Amino acid sequence: MSKIILIGANHAGTAAANTILDNYPGNELVIYDRNDNISYLGCGTALWVGRQISGYEGLFYATKDTFVSKKARVNMESEITRIDYKAKKVYGRSGDGTEFTDSYDKLIIAAGSLPFSPKIPGLDLPGVEFVKLFQDGRKIDKLLDQGVRNVAVVGAGYIGVELAEAIRRRGKEVLLFEAEGSCLSSYYDDWFTGDMDAVLKDHGILLHYREPVREISGSGKVESVSTGKGAYPVDMVIMAIGFKPNSALAGELETLPNGAIKVNSKQETSVRDVYAIGDCAAVYSNALESDAYIALATNAVRSGVVAGHNACGTPLESPGVQGSNGICIYGYKMVSTGLNLKEAAKAGYSPLYTQFEDLQKPAFITENNPKVKIRIVYDEKTRRVLGAQMASYHDMSMGIHMFSLAIEEKLTIDKLKLLDIFFLPHFNQPYNYITMAALSAK
Repeated sequence: MSKIILIGANHAGTAAANTILDNYPGNELVIYDRNDNISYLGCGTALWVGRQISGYEGLFYATKDTFVSKKARVNMESEITRIDYKAKKVYGRSGDGTEFTDSYDKLIIAAGSLPFSPKIPGLDLPGVEFVKLFQDGRKIDKLLDQGVRNVAVVGAGYIGVELAEAIRRRGKEVLLFEAEGSCLSSYYDDWFTGDMDAVLKDHGILLHYREPVREISGSGKVESVSTGKGAYPVDMVIMAIGFKPNSALAGELETLPNGAIKVNSKQETSVRDVYAIGDCAAVYSNALESDAYIALATNAVRSGVVAGHNACGTPLESPGVQGSNGICIYGYKMVSTGLNLKEAAKAGYSPLYTQFEDLQKPAFITENNPKVKIRIVYDEKTRRVLGAQMASYHDMSMGIHMFSLAIEEKLTIDKLKLLDIFFLPHFNQPYNYITMAALSAK
């Protein structure tokens, strides 16, 4: 049996801890986390801030006591500052400043990610907020009740768009700034992002695209943000331009250029008996057929399960990921997996696409029957499916799972043309939009 040290206990760490404690009780598990809470679902911050759920309590799905009851030794507000991989020791500092040293047989690093912090003047002003932890969401929630009227959200990725909606739902004026020409451009093609831009605009969110923020100004607090097109008065700035791997502890571990720790299909790093999971680690993208950095809670959970079993001697390999994701803003739902056209071309493919738009159900069903859009991206040479995107006010999200598996299994677009898809008017159409899109492929 082994002594396993786990650094970090959010999504990846929680999954690893539960895997070890529930399946291998003979091992000793010691957990160190620099935070004062465990397992916060940050993807629910916007729902809470926007008052779409009653409170934040349900966004936690594990606690220190959860692990202690399973015989783990849990050290909260304890930060690991250095790792000696040769001696198999970790060095750290507890919340009261006490320094400590601990040794391990196996080590799992689940250090997570950190928000990008751009090099622009004014980031240190009161009222400039980054969003990652529960504490960040709680602070923003309180500030919105303390006289804030105009809010600049910087970054129109998933978190920025979700927070723009949430803050607008609180009755505030929201200005959404983005360097690209639309929202969500890393995940979707223009055919989809244009729809979401319209949704945001229709609900009163002021879109400032191709306007990167160059400066934040104020005397003692935030008063304005400036772009190349002018200055805008605001009371708060939310920075939401993405995340980077928290790889400060990587040391001699092999990493990607962005610092993400490289791992194999067992989550093993380049150093024996050391595993890396979650947002601090790379993943293998089946769409790219190479290592990549895709920070998603679902990827984190899977990596934690894989590492937990392997650290305890049970071989288990990850099949790779597709980066499946989704968003719902004012009821408009968009989901995607794999690569969009821009990303596929950047990866060196010769991408083609086929698309279709139709009602979800037969036209004779006149209630609750919105249109659905679908686009499938595939490689011209191999005809292998590289990605898919879907959008609708209908919840068609389960369809994207099929495309995720198609990418993992390297299916061609032709394999989908006569796929056996059931039909019943209550659910869909006999000429299903998935089939029709595939049949339309060149």
